Amino acid sequence: MYHSFRLTKGMDLKKEIEEYAINNKISGVILSSVGCLSKLAIRLADGETVIEREEPFEIVSVMGTLSKDGVHLHISVSDSEGNTIGGHLKNGCIINTTAEVVMLEIDNVKFSREFDESTGYDELVVRKEK
Repeated sequence: MYHSFRLTKGMDLKKEIEEYAINNKISGVILSSVGCLSKLAIRLADGETVIEREEPFEIVSVMGTLSKDGVHLHISVSDSEGNTIGGHLKNGCIINTTAEVVMLEIDNVKFSREFDESTGYDELVVRKEK
């Protein structure tokens, strides 16, 4: 089953996706997300550095997993010169004019997020359902 919705100016991309997934108890993935941001907040691959920039960005892609316990999302964006940057999507990515989001809910599985001592993060756990 798919879910789709549109976000508008001033909304927080991650918060809205996460609230939708939690409220609808979705175990699934982001299929597509396009639109634009006025503010960017991402964590880089070192797991510590957070970049926050306030300028226009085009959303190139959003991908990740969705569960009733939260989401794990990555984003790629391009700036006004076409330079691309990406990382772990944080709260604070603010929609400029619009963002379109399409999700796929996966049948016969339940995703959850549980703390993993080896990583220090809540990690994805997949349980098959009959």
